[in-house]
Amino acid sequence: MTEPRSWLFVPADSEKKIGKALDSAADAIIFDLEDSVAPDGKVRAREVMKGLGSRSGGPQWWVRINPLRTDDHRLDLELLGTPDIYGIVLPKAESGADIAELAHRTGNIPVHAIVTETAASLFGLLSYRDPKSSLAAMSWGAEDLSAALGASSKSDESGELSFTYKLARSLCLAGAVAAGVQPVDGVFADFRDEAGLTAEARAAAREGFTGKLAIHPAQVDPINAAFTPGPDEIAHARAIVDAFDAQPGAGVLAVGGKMVDRPHLLQARRVLERVR
Repeated sequence: MTEPRSWLFVPADSEKKIGKALDSAADAIIFDLEDSVAPDGKVRAREVMKGLGSRSGGPQWWVRINPLRTDDHRLDLELLGTPDIYGIVLPKAESGADIAELAHRTGNIPVHAIVTETAASLFGLLSYRDPKSSLAAMSWGAEDLSAALGASSKSDESGELSFTYKLARSLCLAGAVAAGVQPVDGVFADFRDEAGLTAEARAAAREGFTGKLAIHPAQVDPINAAFTPGPDEIAHARAIVDAFDAQPGAGVLAVGGKMVDRPHLLQARRVLERVR
């Protein structure tokens, strides 16, 4: 299945918000049982999830469970028999060992791990490389990390992410690519700032991310657009692939007046894989 461009969080205890999420164009919907649901609302959230019923087509359905080794985590896993749940979003993952531990309880259901939410997690980004793993995607988060580090803000005086959080983002990207799974950019908190979201999503796509987390349905369309290759990008990628197909033994070729080599071919193939 094609990697989702937009991953839309929705609180699992709100039928109204779930309805709006389902009406959006999100590629994946994450029913959240963790941070967006208050402790006294988690029982209700699980009941709402059990009542979702079955459907045909539409976005992938994922559920963000509570962290490993918590009472709510154990109760959340009982939902995995719910029809149409495609995968699990695991918060506060610290290493590939967490994915293996989860797999012992859930089998081979796909896992999207949020991998930068604790201090220890920043030292484990290479440990997710396991060809037998059920890991499908990795994303990063700054809010929980800043709280874990005791920071008063995750931004500098200019409003940009501070170095520590830029580092976490880069480590997530590199770790996901090393593991052979989808790299997913984190949330853009101001859902009213479409221009800011678009700029951030486009930058993420240029860097190598292939999707982005969303916290409001209004963010879905800009994210989908940012991670959908445009006509010029597709044409250029096709030209590179065609050139190497015509001369498979070549190491370097001229395409569009510029020299391209094997890394450009790999990048071009990835662009074409993302075309819908």
